[in-house]
Amino acid sequence: MQHTYVIGVDFGTDSVRALVVDAHTGQTVGTHVHEYVRWKQGLYCDPAQSQFRQHPLDYLEGLEATIAGALAKAPAEVREQVVGISVDTTGSTPVAVDKTGRPLALRPDFAENPNGMFILWKDHTANAEAEEINQLAHHWDTDYTKYVGGIYSSEWFWAKMLRTLRVDESVREHAFSWVEHCDWISAELTGITDPLALRRSRCAAGHKALWHNEFDGLPSDEFLTRLDPLLSGQRDRLFFDTYTSDQPMGTLSPEWAEKLGLRASVIVGVGAFDAHMGAVGAQIEPYAFVRVMGTSTCDMLVAPNEEIGHLLIRGICGQVDGSILPGMLGMEAGQSAFGDVYAWFARLIVEPVRQLLGEGAASELAQQLIPHLSEQAAQLPVTERDAVAVDWFNGRRTPDANHTLKGAIAGLNLATDAPRVFKALVEATAYGSRSIVDRFVEEGVPIKKVIAIGGVAKKSPFVMQTLADVLNKPIQVARADQACALGAAMCAAVAAGVYATMEEAQQAMGSGFDAEYHPRPEQVAVYETLYHNYLHLGSFIENKPAQP
Repeated sequence: MQHTYVIGVDFGTDSVRALVVDAHTGQTVGTHVHEYVRWKQGLYCDPAQSQFRQHPLDYLEGLEATIAGALAKAPAEVREQVVGISVDTTGSTPVAVDKTGRPLALRPDFAENPNGMFILWKDHTANAEAEEINQLAHHWDTDYTKYVGGIYSSEWFWAKMLRTLRVDESVREHAFSWVEHCDWISAELTGITDPLALRRSRCAAGHKALWHNEFDGLPSDEFLTRLDPLLSGQRDRLFFDTYTSDQPMGTLSPEWAEKLGLRASVIVGVGAFDAHMGAVGAQIEPYAFVRVMGTSTCDMLVAPNEEIGHLLIRGICGQVDGSILPGMLGMEAGQSAFGDVYAWFARLIVEPVRQLLGEGAASELAQQLIPHLSEQAAQLPVTERDAVAVDWFNGRRTPDANHTLKGAIAGLNLATDAPRVFKALVEATAYGSRSIVDRFVEEGVPIKKVIAIGGVAKKSPFVMQTLADVLNKPIQVARADQACALGAAMCAAVAAGVYATMEEAQQAMGSGFDAEYHPRPEQVAVYETLYHNYLHLGSFIENKPAQP
């Protein structure tokens, strides 16, 4: 039997991984992970200012290392049988580019300038710009935020672009256009990086850049100029058309074909965001709520346009035709911090140990701490008197984006120990998830099942059981360890013509589920009370007057 292979590449926050997958069976025959070297050193970031930047060299080095590494682990004959590559990335993670589509940070004069680098999804330096966009949109003849939940976020394309143009004269002078990471890295593989020619992702454009057919594409030049004259004319240097991820971006360039040892006829698919391709890999279906659970969460839903396309769902991260599955309305929500909340608490405990006892003791503690706290917290009773936390440690993404909000813990006393605080933090992330589910249901979108993917879903039974109890819904965990990369591989198989539709690729290449968590009735009732305590605490924090 002649085998056909595809490659899925998943650019996450900390690392990039590649899967070489049999397009007919879904079997992984090679995989490799590469950590971003500069990012790992903390370069170009200032967490105190919510500045998070990534150098394009981290992406280029990771792209080559992971694909080459994954192919090296596969049988030798696989190279000649690869027909497609697709890529997913974080987002919104845009970059300023010159007329050739080269990120400014790849020029010697911008090599150390964070404003010429990719502005990572969790960068919140543009909070003020996001608020300006909201204020203008809500008073304009056309509300350009209507298909992104009615609230534009500082995590998204236009806010980041405007902020950078305002604060950096050199970027204003040298930037011709702006490109999302998922578009640029896919175009880089084809060698056609001209920002006016490369195919832009429907997923990225619709969810983060206010693109919609009703608007004839992006917001009007009049709107953008009123927002700030610095944006005048930018629309014409961006894009008008967008493409779903079943479409090809092009074929592998001779340079990348030589680097990777692949044929130049290999199809490169149009890119998308990691969570959206992760939902494909998790075998999303209509009204299945797919949670991509890692440092943050992204929540994906799809539904037939004819059933809910008339709705405008408040406070989510967008509803875009074809952003996940072509022909379906794709909806996105999520939390700005999930696993990051647990990581923060671990650092709070470990860092004094590092300072007092040295790196060895701290490293040993860091490896054991979260599993130990999870085990201890799982043994604690759940009562209506328990401490309650709010999960807004990195602001709130949904429902109703507000990245100026902060986290909080209430109900502490002298008997509160580390496992109890950890339990409250885990519950807080589950309550944040519940608020998203409730919003969809309130807005008329039913949720018929819950699917989880990502590191937290695979590694933490305590977190998953808590989430099932708080949501009062069973949760299936996808078997695939790298569901986002698998979803990218499925998209590659369709773009390369192995399958006619994404649903066919999912059916053939999906790996099913390997765990299921069921709500415990005795816990569900108590969590109902605690969830309302969470809502009251959150309301107090959000509405509390500023102190003089």
